[in-house]
Amino acid sequence: MQQSHRLPTIMEIVVIAAGIIGAIFLFVQVLALPIQLALITAWFIIIAMGKRLGLSYEQMQAGLCKGIGHGMEAILVLVAVGALIGSWMAGGIVPNIIYSGLSIMNPHIFLLAAFIICAVTSLATGTSFGTIGTAGIAMIGIGAGFGLPLPLVAGAAICGAYVGDKLSPLSDTTVMTASLCRVPLTSHIRSMLYVSVPAFIIAGVLFLIAGYVLAHNGSTAQAQQVMNAIAAEYTIAWYMLLPAAAVVALLIMKLPSVPVIFFGAVLGVVWAIMFEGMDAISAISTLYGGNHINSDVDFINILLNRGGITSMLEVILLVMLALGLGGLMEVTGVLSSISAGLERWATNTGRLGVSTLFAGFLGNVLGGAAYVSLITATALTGKNYDKMGVDRRVLSRNTEAGGTLTTPMVPWTDGGVFMATTLGVATTTYLPFLWYHFAVLIISVFYGYANWFSFAKDQQQKQQPEAPATVNELQSSSK
Repeated sequence: MQQSHRLPTIMEIVVIAAGIIGAIFLFVQVLALPIQLALITAWFIIIAMGKRLGLSYEQMQAGLCKGIGHGMEAILVLVAVGALIGSWMAGGIVPNIIYSGLSIMNPHIFLLAAFIICAVTSLATGTSFGTIGTAGIAMIGIGAGFGLPLPLVAGAAICGAYVGDKLSPLSDTTVMTASLCRVPLTSHIRSMLYVSVPAFIIAGVLFLIAGYVLAHNGSTAQAQQVMNAIAAEYTIAWYMLLPAAAVVALLIMKLPSVPVIFFGAVLGVVWAIMFEGMDAISAISTLYGGNHINSDVDFINILLNRGGITSMLEVILLVMLALGLGGLMEVTGVLSSISAGLERWATNTGRLGVSTLFAGFLGNVLGGAAYVSLITATALTGKNYDKMGVDRRVLSRNTEAGGTLTTPMVPWTDGGVFMATTLGVATTTYLPFLWYHFAVLIISVFYGYANWFSFAKDQQQKQQPEAPATVNELQSSSK
């Protein structure tokens, strides 16, 4: 029999939030300790508050484990991408992509090209993680070869990767958002185009301007030095790109991403043996331990010595701790109390949109994963759209913006940690260059207050049941 408990008061929520933020600041900024320790401390802060609210430890542990369970697919993707990066570095696939990019790209338009290439890749595959783990790494290598600031290059790649993560019908977050908001998938995507297209244009123009401002005359000569160093270590040929083409093709065919990425990793091992002269044991070991070369050029060693499942272990731990934190937030009733406050505050369409964007961001901060943020945004604000007569396509559009797009902005989310670890650029340094993300958020707020593209609710949608009132109901509906 479950033990009854009360919901936290506003003051208790403030104490919890202050405790979590204080723990993160103390451990990371003052003591220079890993953020994982701060999140474990945050667990105990919430557990202590849960006991005060009347919850048993068993109830809180169940909520914690349930929260971690929401991110198991993302964890599997992290393992697969780690293996892929290791074998593709050893097999010469990523070095060949970098070599090809340096040979054909103009440094002045490279940032725009990186943004568009990653956008097309993510639209075709539906995965931001897969895009960053393949095309994103290549863009970092090419950008470094041109002497461009890596945080800016990372920003261009991440912006492009999240274009598809937000819009592609193959994306799990796109499908999940449409399902949670009870909106047809095609209607959800069309609604997002109203903010995504102008945001894409704005970001593209900014990356083009930045490229012309920052690229210098020495870029081409520096790129040639990188190409020569890569050619000295790896076989350069068209067939070295076949594993990348195969993975993209399989993802476009809507095959499950985890086995496809693992298959690509195996192809990398085969290529390392066949074309790079590695013995079988060494090639296979790159899946777990990553690539290790000893080039005379230190820059090449830094660029290409990466990957392997071990490179993702710290990321996976951080994701699990953040997801567990989100689970504790749910079971203690913190999210339910916040929902009531947002409902009272959202008195017009402008505030309604802001409340959804905030709820999505809050889900990332407290839950550590895009899935949690989407569930949180819909659960905390969904019923308000029905009460105010605002079409659910607006709800789904704002949920995707506040949930999916803020994921790489938070250093301890699955997206934030993955982007930083894979690209080798800290979240706080690439954050100012997420121009597509900021443009979408600003445009979404503007549309809300201007009441643009809010859509008249048709009769069919009026007859649909109301959005779930609680996080638990929403999670059940998404399974």
